[in-house]
Amino acid sequence: MSIATRTGDDGTTALMYNRRVAKTHPRVEANGVIDELNAALGVARANSNDEWLRGELFTTQKQLVDIMGELATAPADLERYARDGFILVTSTMTTRLDELVKNLEAQKISFKGWATPGATPLAAALDLARTACRRAERRVCAIRETGDALNAEIVIYLNRLSDVLWLMARWVETQAGVDGQ
Repeated sequence: MSIATRTGDDGTTALMYNRRVAKTHPRVEANGVIDELNAALGVARANSNDEWLRGELFTTQKQLVDIMGELATAPADLERYARDGFILVTSTMTTRLDELVKNLEAQKISFKGWATPGATPLAAALDLARTACRRAERRVCAIRETGDALNAEIVIYLNRLSDVLWLMARWVETQAGVDGQ
């Protein structure tokens, strides 16, 4: 089977269970930005030599795939989605991020006010991922504004993830002995 199915040539794409929607549908828009976020995290992971950071970024990337799957499922199909064994976003995922915030803040990260991205390539990649995460959060909130049902935990997760990414970037700068101001 070819990756070029041509089914999207008319400007539509499929959600889970083959529900066709416009490529501009809010769920597709949100997933597109989360895909960009995942790619940005991949760039950060590829540029890191720190096993702890690489592991946390990889776990986050896997969780983003779970989020994308849930967002790519129409509310009417979510019960079937869960029954089929797919993962729904839960507070446990966000709790992991809360623990990362505590862990990173306990390490005496140095920063003064607003950070300017670019002190190191890895910190810049994390800051780029953070901005994509904020955009993803806005796109997910746009789904809710359409009246479409939405798991509120997804918004909470993305909000917390952007905090984690900011802290990770400052942690990388601190480890490198540079000031991101």
